[in-house]
Amino acid sequence: MRGRRMRFRHPDGTTVHLAYCTNVHPAETLDGVLAQLRDHCEPVRRRLGRDRLGIGLWLAKDAARALTTDPAALRGLRRELDRRGLEVVTLNGFPYEGFGADEVKHRVYRPDWSEPERLAHTTALARLLAGLLPDDVTEGTISTLPLAWRTRHGPTAAATAHTALTTLAERLAALEQLTGKTIRVALEPEPGCAVETTADALAPLTALASDRIGVCIDTCHLATSFEDPGPALTALTQARVPIPKAQLSAALHAEEPHLPDVRAALAAFAEPRFLHQTRTRTATGLRGTDDLPEALTGTALPDSRPWRAHFHVPLHTPPAPPLTSTLPVLRETLTHLVGGPAPLTRHLEVETYTWQALPPALRPRNRTQLAEGIAAELTLARELLTDLGLKELP
Repeated sequence: MRGRRMRFRHPDGTTVHLAYCTNVHPAETLDGVLAQLRDHCEPVRRRLGRDRLGIGLWLAKDAARALTTDPAALRGLRRELDRRGLEVVTLNGFPYEGFGADEVKHRVYRPDWSEPERLAHTTALARLLAGLLPDDVTEGTISTLPLAWRTRHGPTAAATAHTALTTLAERLAALEQLTGKTIRVALEPEPGCAVETTADALAPLTALASDRIGVCIDTCHLATSFEDPGPALTALTQARVPIPKAQLSAALHAEEPHLPDVRAALAAFAEPRFLHQTRTRTATGLRGTDDLPEALTGTALPDSRPWRAHFHVPLHTPPAPPLTSTLPVLRETLTHLVGGPAPLTRHLEVETYTWQALPPALRPRNRTQLAEGIAAELTLARELLTDLGLKELP
């Protein structure tokens, strides 16, 4: 497989990019980002036997600021990517800072799109991405949070967010005129947020009416909210809402949450670092809690039907019975995204950021095991794409 680079040719001739997200290796500074490339990203590329590997780079506030204020630093990052056989066509702009903290929880949703820091940060990321794109690539993408956590998103905040996104679209258009690079931003629906589902994205994005801002489909989030991929994606395309990017991820699925052994298995995934919003689909609609412990310790969530929890489990290794993952939802979503006559998106990113939040027995014990796991996820994603008729490019 030497010489290939995780780019794929769709039967219609379109190039589809596959990457993995570096928020699994959290770093707040530019030095930390450079260490990620050396210690993690290049070893994953070597394990895959590729000369080139796409990464979905996460640049925290301080790292982005260092690159923005020093053009030489940006050129240096570009050279380091080239030297280590890495390329960047997409950024994860959702976490702002502190994603490696011992407790992240609700902090990941601040600043939101009603706060000026979010617009400033995303604008900076767009300018940086235009400078990081490979010479033969003219389009980059950035995923971002779905406006705000729901409790912070009243009418005033919604109006402010709309104004901020309108300003962003104007800045992206100006950036394209200046650089010749098209940068698109994608809101990532997530349980508990103002935009929890793809359906929730329709109103704000059709009101925005910009082809530069659309939806990032995260297949873990889609599954957690029990969305049916076919109708969800059809509704977006019919509304002319673009899908600049998709994140390939799997949620935790419990078929019979009323059983004691199932609850015990779920409890092993209740950890203090990230929120693990939990949902079930009832006869009257979707019900949920904001975290897995709430679902397990109270009566807020009916347990007569399956539960799904927002816990990104490794794609290639579903949890042991009695739990499983929502990998089938990922497969179905990918079929709709890139299995048709034309791809609905061209940027795919494996995003399992919870390796070190897994139950202790399932965590990688060192960098080598983590690199092996990420490489195995990318290998599975590659097989899913080739099964759909895409061909890996040399």
